[in-house]
Amino acid sequence: MALLSKQNKEALTNPLNLDHPILVQVLGICSALAVTSQLKPAIVMGLAVTVITSFANVIISLIRNTIPNRIRIVVQLVVVAALVTIVSQILKAYVYDVSVQLSVYVGLIITNCILMGRLEAFAMQNKPWPSFLDGVGNGLGYAMILIIVGALREFFGRGSLLGFQIIPQGAYDLGYFNNGMMTMPAMALILVGCVIWVHRAYFYKEK
Repeated sequence: MALLSKQNKEALTNPLNLDHPILVQVLGICSALAVTSQLKPAIVMGLAVTVITSFANVIISLIRNTIPNRIRIVVQLVVVAALVTIVSQILKAYVYDVSVQLSVYVGLIITNCILMGRLEAFAMQNKPWPSFLDGVGNGLGYAMILIIVGALREFFGRGSLLGFQIIPQGAYDLGYFNNGMMTMPAMALILVGCVIWVHRAYFYKEK
């Protein structure tokens, strides 16, 4: 099978649009709401999920024919837990401040329904390369929403992006003030809902 065959391209690109894990399947909403108060932790969380989903898919695909059916979920959880532990330690070593902001949510990637769903629905039935592309696509689709919501919440709630002040002090002197509601978890839910609405309005038509 060609590396960039039609099926492989679909495995990579469908999760970015027509089969998006958050916008279409409405999966992984909890962590999408929890880590998007600022852009930096949203980016790190998105990249972490992308890496873990990609490599977990590959590992499960490689051993799929040797996994007894009755313990397949346990095996999947062990693989994911090992990868999450590695990623968590890397974050603590190199971006400790972000790992503190992400708190327990890195560990909760183990039970992320996007990840477990791809292992069960795709990696268990497909070869390693398509499984890797599927993991990358779903991880990037998830990360895309985190980045959009995180950027909007930080910009309007704090006037900054990635910790750098974007809105000039002059605007505050003229009476502008940050929207405190943007820093509240409820606004993350509203923003995700708005993104889902826009996506479906543009890409889906009633039959």
